[in-house]
Amino acid sequence: MTASDTIDAIAAPAGLDAAGQEDPAATIPELVRRAAQRHGERTAIQEDGLRLSYAGLDACRIQAGRALMALGVQPGDRVAVWAPNFSEWIIAALATHSVGAALVPLNTRMKGAEAAAVLADSGARLLFCVDDFLGERYPQMLAPHRPATLERLVILRPGQGRVQADGELAWEGFLDLAEQVDMAAFAQREAGVRGDTPMDIMFTSGTTGRPKGVMAAHAQNLRAVDGWAAITGVQAGDRYLIVNPFFHTFGYKAGWLAALSRGATVLPHLVFDADAVMTRVENERITVLPGPPTLYQTLLNAPRLREFDLSSLRIAVTGASAIAPVLIQRMRDELGFDTVITGYGLTESCGFATLTRAGDDAETVAGTSGRAMPGVELRCVDAQGQPVATGEAGEVLVRGYNVMQGYFGLPEATAEAIDADGWLHTGDVGTLDARGYLRITDRIKDMFIVGGFNCYPAEVEKLLVAHPAVAQVAVVGMPHERLGEVGRAYVVLRHGARLDAETLIVWARRHMANYKVPREVHFVASLPVSAAGKVLKYQLREA
Repeated sequence: MTASDTIDAIAAPAGLDAAGQEDPAATIPELVRRAAQRHGERTAIQEDGLRLSYAGLDACRIQAGRALMALGVQPGDRVAVWAPNFSEWIIAALATHSVGAALVPLNTRMKGAEAAAVLADSGARLLFCVDDFLGERYPQMLAPHRPATLERLVILRPGQGRVQADGELAWEGFLDLAEQVDMAAFAQREAGVRGDTPMDIMFTSGTTGRPKGVMAAHAQNLRAVDGWAAITGVQAGDRYLIVNPFFHTFGYKAGWLAALSRGATVLPHLVFDADAVMTRVENERITVLPGPPTLYQTLLNAPRLREFDLSSLRIAVTGASAIAPVLIQRMRDELGFDTVITGYGLTESCGFATLTRAGDDAETVAGTSGRAMPGVELRCVDAQGQPVATGEAGEVLVRGYNVMQGYFGLPEATAEAIDADGWLHTGDVGTLDARGYLRITDRIKDMFIVGGFNCYPAEVEKLLVAHPAVAQVAVVGMPHERLGEVGRAYVVLRHGARLDAETLIVWARRHMANYKVPREVHFVASLPVSAAGKVLKYQLREA
């Protein structure tokens, strides 16, 4: 916490935060009930002709929660959602939270085997699943890999004439089950949800390539969401176009959850297209439009930019990759944003850690990730764990209410990530300036970021080596004008095998999420290794 944050906290009236808001709700049921009481008929979600009020959203949450209880979902169970940005995603999530179960969001770009691995590792009993999205039939992709622990699929927006398989329910049929559970039973169940109740398990990959489930509780999530909304300036009446996917903390916690915490209107967006987004900004008077830098770069380079009225835009929040100062200035001058903010966070920190502040100059917004949010501490340390001097590079450590409860079912991995003093070791290298502003300079881990998505080489390598012609593979990130970074694979073929780059890339697209697929493949006789046999990836990057 910086000095100015401390002053803000002291100056705020009792029960209010620095922005004059009430103390954040401790649980999701409390947050939604409070929002329904305060905002009533104000539109909470607007989507394809649907206008769901805050009161209506509360009613939908309760109905879906009762339906979950009818299906036997118990406190502590895991419920997964594998779908794009639909209103049903939000309702299913809120219902899951309200009955004391933990939400497990699944990446919509996953293939069947990838999704099944997360479902198995989380032990999810129920999955809310879209029928068809962008030509992919999700239940069909999952079927050959479906874990035995998954008891039921609830199909969102099933196709006309679709025949349901055993263990499947359509969304409307699912909601009808609510009649089997009375309101008193639901009220008792949601009253048992506490601030320390696990709220979600979000899977994030690591250097081993096996995704780990990050556990976070209601109170810590909601405090972080409230802090983010206060700093960015989201307020009642804002119209928040959410392009960031709901399965990501940016679309979920800094997305619709932040909007609902402030009485803003959520406008889900399925697939990014510059003209479609600008059309919605103009027609629906969008005021808040966060996204990765690539989103704004694409809008600024759109041939039809001048044809749209974007004057309603007010708040932009970005991050996830390096940003040029000129981009920040163009966002203000050409897209009309009053406030442009960047930040830094990890899934292990509820998605939040630092933010710049309104009024920071373009150099600060572009060149740093801001300073710690209230209640969060930052430190950069050397290899021995000792704090480094101001401006000196070291591993970034985070401590505060926002640090995860741990990795689901992995106590040893949790102990490696969080030390005895409560510091989360991020694996990122950065510097802190005299103001306490963080600049990320490198990554200890080999992760790179593709269009805002974290890409972990070990996971991609594990998938690529499954190809029958591949003996060894090493993946590194390389610069890309539009996406920031993309993967480049160095491949050693099995003896006597033949394979070309295009064939391997096409194969990869069938077996992994698109952002993981390397954009370049180089075939080599061998990989550079150290005396201990470790692949020297820095040599590959230099090449």
